Amino acid sequence: MSKLSLDRILQSQGFGTRKYCRNLIEDGEVSINGEIVDDYRATFDTTGLHFTIFDEDWQYREHVYIVLNKPANFECSRKPSHHPGVLTLLPEQFTWRELQPVGRLDHDTTGMLLMSDDGPFIHAQSSPKRHIPKVYVATTHEPVTDALIAQLLDGVQLHDEPAPLAAQTCRKIDDYQIEIVLEQGKYHQVKRMLAAAGNHCSALRRIAIGELMLDALDLAEGEWTYLDEAQLALLRPAQS
Repeated sequence: MSKLSLDRILQSQGFGTRKYCRNLIEDGEVSINGEIVDDYRATFDTTGLHFTIFDEDWQYREHVYIVLNKPANFECSRKPSHHPGVLTLLPEQFTWRELQPVGRLDHDTTGMLLMSDDGPFIHAQSSPKRHIPKVYVATTHEPVTDALIAQLLDGVQLHDEPAPLAAQTCRKIDDYQIEIVLEQGKYHQVKRMLAAAGNHCSALRRIAIGELMLDALDLAEGEWTYLDEAQLALLRPAQS
């Protein structure tokens, strides 16, 4: 059990500076259990705590774990340079909480993007030592051939890698699409592997991480959702 003053609770949840949160409370904008609380010094048990600000309901979360169905032309950066950042698709509170993408998708790559403010979680999910499979659907410029699939499974040499990189699995979906599963998570890996195999990636979408499938979340492009404990448990290595 953890008890915090109400201003600290709001600040921890990303509603602004401590001073701004105190003003919200003193202005009567915060309710708990249907009753306005205007004393910022009042303490509450954060376990299972729900509160209302500006008539919108919120649940206290020590850390935030979300998945975004990323559209094209958004950058996975807190300081984007050429396109809007993915944080613009989320409530402003997440920016205050210093939410970060778990790894990155290129601006033109779509699909499943994990985001969190939990540093150890981000590190664990990003670590290549955990061998967490990531599943992509790649649209190719040239037709998919058996030879292309074989090359990707056997491994292709990228110019800045000491050894060839191979897909964990790879299968043809149709004449211009493949499903490819990778564990390494190297920079632009799918695109570079296809180029090294003599083809070209014209579109790329991530559809799963570990055993968590994007389709099962029923998110339109640009939509997001919190991950519950059962869904977080699916984000595990292939062998556990």
